[in-house]
This record gives sequence, structure tokens and C-alpha cells, in this order.
Amino acid sequence: MSGVKARSWIKVKEFVGLPKRDDFEIVEKELPALKDGEFLVEGLWNTVDPYMRSNELSNKLGSPMPGGQVAKVTQSKDKNFAVGDVVLGPFGWTSHSICDGPASLMKIIKLDPTIPLPQSTALGILGMPGATSYFGLLDICKPIKEGETLLVNAAAGAVGSAVGQIGKIKGMRVVGFAGSDEKVAYLKSLGFDAAYNYKTIPSLEAAIKESCPNGVDAFFDNVGGDFFDTVLRQMNTFGRVSVCGAISQYNALEPRKGIDVSSITLIVKQLKIEGFIVTRWLDQWQGAFKEMAQWIQEGKLKYRETVFEGFDSMYDAFVSLFKGDNIGKVVVKI
Repeated sequence: MSGVKARSWIKVKEFVGLPKRDDFEIVEKELPALKDGEFLVEGLWNTVDPYMRSNELSNKLGSPMPGGQVAKVTQSKDKNFAVGDVVLGPFGWTSHSICDGPASLMKIIKLDPTIPLPQSTALGILGMPGATSYFGLLDICKPIKEGETLLVNAAAGAVGSAVGQIGKIKGMRVVGFAGSDEKVAYLKSLGFDAAYNYKTIPSLEAAIKESCPNGVDAFFDNVGGDFFDTVLRQMNTFGRVSVCGAISQYNALEPRKGIDVSSITLIVKQLKIEGFIVTRWLDQWQGAFKEMAQWIQEGKLKYRETVFEGFDSMYDAFVSLFKGDNIGKVVVKI
């Protein structure tokens, strides 16, 4: 068995500024025959996510780019995985992968065929971004009472749009910021109480004061930089801040100097500011997805995908994240 040629996107240069096409090469190699306990998967859907831009978090030079993939088992010598099974795994930017049997049980999840949602949602609303939204809001920002104000930036992305909707489900007043009028309209269609195009407003501080007249109780930050500083100055006493990402800083050529919010502000307002990586709750993901799937079926939680077609479009899909082209989750249909 096997005799399959796998294509992979290999990182050949460290990223400087916005990743360039010549930072990657597509290589092809023939995969060996399967050993007992192994199985072969063929990619169906790939994800691209902002964290992949980090030279610290992406794979070393000469290695395939990392990332989740929905794939179909096409050959198997493993009793736990049958031909035709559809699985989610950390296969990266590659067309085919051989999985090492028992070790794979710790990192590969079979998709539940009874969930009436597209397979691609395992990379988005019912995948890592969805879990990020769920736990980053509910475990860190922790809605306390109905009517609290939640502010979300990069709010039209896969994470931000889910955060805002979960906030509404929990009775919060939600304000979102995004990068185009189309995205603002999308946020309003999701039920956000207020939404702004941060690129066209005269003053971010004025927009926050207008939309959050009673201050900000919870802040889910995907952007960092000056945006982070500005919101902190509008936080209420005992405010909670979930630091999820810093997309405004990923392609910066020079490191940004420290925040200009006084430490006294943090002390006097007794703010809780916590960064996180969502795998800390990995053993709780399936329970969260079950609840989120129910919300989707009830019409309380909506999602949107930006789909790129074909394995060769991985780079275009990736850089679209940093150009603000996408609404919702960016996925690649292989």
C-alpha cells in the first residue's frame, strides 16, 4: 500500500514583515508503504491562523508549516481507524500524511458524523477558534451579571465574531471593532449592540466612550498595540481582559515599546489581564463544542467562512489574514 506522493508547503526563510511567497517552497515526496498500526490520510480542508506568522510558533526552517487539517483515511493498518473515517489532526500544510497508529490517538479526533454541520467547521466554530472564543471569554473574562459591557476587536474574524455572540447569549452588551463597513454590517447582523470601522472613525477613544458610556467590564483583545492601551484606559474597576492575540504587531519590523497605561491605573482599577493558549482546556473542548453545536442549531450562534480553493492557494489564504480580507474563518478546500 501507500505509493502516494505527498505535497507539502515548506518554510525556507524566516518571516520578516508580511510573509512572502518565496519564504515557502512546495515539495513533493513519495510516502513509504504502511507499517502495522499506521494509516494514511488525504487532506480535505486546511486551516490558516494568525499564530502561524510567529517565527517562534511556526515550524523550523525546512519543515512543513503547522496547522489543523480535516482529512479522510484512505489506507489503514490500524484497527482504530477505518478507510473512510474523517478525522481532525495537526497534519499541517500537506496533502497526505502517514499517522503512527497508537500515538495518533492522543492528537487525532474522529469527526462525529451525526453533527449536521459541514466538515470545515471542525477548523473553525467547532475547532480551535471556537474553543478559543468559548474558554477565553467564559473562563477569563467571566461574565458576572447581565448587562455588563464586552468589547471585542478583530470582531469579524473567526474568534471575535464567536466571542461577541457568546457574550450576547450570556446577557452581555457587546461592542465590536472591525476593519471595513462590510464587516461592521456583518457584526450588526449578528446582534452586536454597536460596531465600528476602526479605519474610518476619527478617534478610537471617542468611539469607545460613545458606545460604552458606563465603561468596559470585559475586553477580548485580538489586536494588541495602541488599541490595547486605549481600551485599558476605559476599563471599569474589576475589569477583565482576555489577551488572545496581537495581530497588529505580528508583521512589525521593530518591536513595540511598552504600554503607556500607568501601572497605577491597573492597581487602582484592580484589573485582571490574562494571556492564554487554548490547549490548556483541551480536555474540555468536546463538551464546549456540544454546547456550541446546540446554539448553532437553535440559531443563537452563527458562523461564516472565507473559502480558498485548492492546495496551491495556501499562501494566498494565509496572507489574507493580515490584509483584512476575510470575514469569519479562513479555510482552504484542498
